[in-house]
Amino acid sequence: MIESSTEEGIARITLNRPEKLNAFSGSMRDDLRSAIERAGTDRDVRVIMLMGAGRAFCAGGDVAFMAALQRERNTAAFRALLDAGREVILAIRNLEKPVLAVIQGVAAGAGCNLALACDYRIAAEGATLGQTFVRIGLHPDWGGTWLLPRLVGPSRAFELMASGRMVAAEEALSIGMVDRVVPAAELRHEAEALARSWSAAAPLALAGIKRALTLSERNDLREQLELEAENQLRAFSSSDAAEGMAAFFEKRNARFRGE
Repeated sequence: MIESSTEEGIARITLNRPEKLNAFSGSMRDDLRSAIERAGTDRDVRVIMLMGAGRAFCAGGDVAFMAALQRERNTAAFRALLDAGREVILAIRNLEKPVLAVIQGVAAGAGCNLALACDYRIAAEGATLGQTFVRIGLHPDWGGTWLLPRLVGPSRAFELMASGRMVAAEEALSIGMVDRVVPAAELRHEAEALARSWSAAAPLALAGIKRALTLSERNDLREQLELEAENQLRAFSSSDAAEGMAAFFEKRNARFRGE
């Protein structure tokens, strides 16, 4: 139920359970984490696109399965689902390659937080995102209480989580839940163009940027300045920097190798 392919430096990872709006079931969580980690260690991969098959991104967890666990009071099995979701989020956040969420249709519950964990979110007009946990008496997971307030602020995050309402793409853009909204017919084309532009960038510099932005959430200014200097020295000493500067003077596109 997780499909993965790589072409021209872009790994395309697809949640493929369209008949259930790509809701997580079975081993999908573990399979998704494995696909992300494989792309992270593949030297041919520069960028990861995370998508859903059919008319939705991801409707979250399979409610029917969770309801069965709840009736059985099977907290151990439910905890295993939570742990698997946690590992997916950590895999994305720890990755040194950019991850692009391509959102069509519904991104709800865990599906919403999966998108929020990515480095950039491009959504189709008509897409909706929601922290729907409270609607079924559950608490947000998959990092939502950490990710959402950093994007939209704590009070708005509370409102979205307390109401469980779905947010239209245009509102999501205005409050920072997504970064770009495009016509549905153009979503894949625009996402591919964005991914290609990242895949052409210097991989070592991109890795440093992602690492620095992640650590900026806890570093003070002095620590961040030192981290910038470390990243810059690492980039300066690379073959990519030599190639980039040569390309600048020769007025051509640089061919970065991540070395």
